[in-house]
Amino acid sequence: MNAIVERQLAQLRERFGRVEAAVLGSGTILVTVGAVPLPPGWSAAATSVRFLVPPGYPFAALDCFWADAGLTLARGGAPQASGANPIPEVGQGGLWFSWHLTGPWDPNRDTLSSWMNTILDRLRQAA
Repeated sequence: MNAIVERQLAQLRERFGRVEAAVLGSGTILVTVGAVPLPPGWSAAATSVRFLVPPGYPFAALDCFWADAGLTLARGGAPQASGANPIPEVGQGGLWFSWHLTGPWDPNRDTLSSWMNTILDRLRQAA
C-alpha cells in the first residue's frame, strides 16, 4: 500500500476503530469498517461496511460499497439501489449498494474518510 492509503486508513481507524485493509491480487484494496452504527429504519443496529480502493487511487474514484448480507430495511424490504452481489476477487457475499458521488472525484480533496461520509449519508436514508 502506498503512503497516501496508509495515512488515510489511519484516519479511518481514528474515526471508526476497527478498520481492516487487504490487498487483493489485482492490487485493489478491500477496506472493511466494522460495526458502523445504523439509524432506526434498518433491520440491525450496526453493519460492517466494505469498499474497494482501486490500484489507481487517489486518482481513480471510489464507487459502490457493501454492507452485511442480511441487512434489510426494518420492514423487511431491500434498500433502494442495492442487491445481493459478491465482492469482486473475494467472492464474499454482501448487500451491494450501487451508490456514487454526486459530483466529480477530486484526488486533492476526496479521501477514504470523505468516501465513508458518502456511505454514511446513504445509510442515514433507510429507504
